[in-house]
Amino acid sequence: MTFFTNLSPVLQSLLAGLFTWSITALGASVVFFFKTIKKNIMDALLGFSAGVMIAASFFSLIEPAIEIAKEIKQNIWLILALGFITGGALLFIFDKLFEIYYKKKNIKTSSAKKRTMALVLSIVIHNIPEGAIVGVAFASASYHIKGASIAAALVLALGIGIQNFPEGSAISLPLRREGYSRKKAFFYGQLSGFVEPIAAVIGALLSLRIKTILPFVLAFAAGAMIYVVVVELIPESQTNPKKDLMALFTLIGFTIMMILDIALG
Repeated sequence: MTFFTNLSPVLQSLLAGLFTWSITALGASVVFFFKTIKKNIMDALLGFSAGVMIAASFFSLIEPAIEIAKEIKQNIWLILALGFITGGALLFIFDKLFEIYYKKKNIKTSSAKKRTMALVLSIVIHNIPEGAIVGVAFASASYHIKGASIAAALVLALGIGIQNFPEGSAISLPLRREGYSRKKAFFYGQLSGFVEPIAAVIGALLSLRIKTILPFVLAFAAGAMIYVVVVELIPESQTNPKKDLMALFTLIGFTIMMILDIALG
C-alpha cells in the first residue's frame, strides 16, 4: 500500500484502470468454464455496484468538487450543476446515437452476432467515462481536499470493476453461443474494458494540469456515473424476480462505500 501511495496520480490511475479492465477480462473468462451464469449472482453484483457508485458520486466526486470550487472561489452551484448535467447528457446523446445506428443497420432483426458486436461497441463507449472517473478521483486526491483520498479512489475503482464483471460475461457468453471459439469470445469480452486504463490516465492528466476545471470535471464524472446507475445497473438488477433482495444489495453497496469513504477519507 505504501508503494502505491508513493506513486504519481497518473501511475495510480493507470494501475487502477488496469485493475478495472482485468475484472472485465475475468468476467469474459467465464466462457472457458460455464455456458451461463446464474442470474441471481449477476444481478446482485449489479445492485451492489450501483450502491457503491451512487455513494462514490457524492462522497468521492461531488463533495471534493464543492471544496475545490470554494478554494478557488468559483460559483459552486453553477459549476457543479453544469458539470453534472453535461456528464449525464453526454451519455444520453451516445445512447440516442446508438438507437439511430441500430435502426439504420436493422440490428434488432439481424443476426445475433451483429447485435453482440454492437453491444461491444456500446459498452466500450460507456467505459470511456468510467475510466476517466477513476483518473479524476486519483488526481483530486493529490490536492488533499476534504472527501478526496486515495482510499476513496481505490474503493471507487473497485465498484466500477465489480460492475465490469457482468459486462465481460455478457459479451463473451452470447458470442460463444453464436459459434465463436472460446478464445475469440474471451478476446471480444475483455476488449470492451481495454479503454478504461487509457481513459483513466487521460482523466488524471487533465485534472492535474488544470485545477480550475477540476470541480466541473468531478461533477461531470458524477453525472455520468449516476446516468449509468439509473439507466443500466438498477434497471437490470430489478429484472430479477427477487427485486427486493437486489435492492438490498444496492443499499449494502452504498453503505460500505460510505463507511470506507468517511472512515478512510
